[in-house]
Amino acid sequence: QAQLVESGGGLVQPGGSLRLTCEASSTIFTKIFVVYNMYWYRQAPGKGRELVASISRDDKLTYSDSVKGRFTISRDNAKNTLYLQMNGLKPEDTAVYYCKAASQYEYWGQGTQVTVSP
Repeated sequence: QAQLVESGGGLVQPGGSLRLTCEASSTIFTKIFVVYNMYWYRQAPGKGRELVASISRDDKLTYSDSVKGRFTISRDNAKNTLYLQMNGLKPEDTAVYYCKAASQYEYWGQGTQVTVSP
């Protein structure tokens, strides 16, 4: 039933980098990947789910203030894939990261854990 699968999380030291990947199954979507607006969210322990970054169907970008200048969201429509390049990671970036596709409906991935610790 999974339509979005995140990967690339792990344990990294402060200042390190990770690249998260979200692979979409276009055969399950009701529309082709290119028409979806795509999002990265994260949820830290004891906190609500936070919007980190987004990229629209026409490649308009948004970032939260907390990650601006450190994270980069991108998409490869030919591969049905969303990316989040995370540089200069901080302990406060520790969270489960989720991707979301949205058009007429919303689709969520299962999440991938990112832990930033010395």
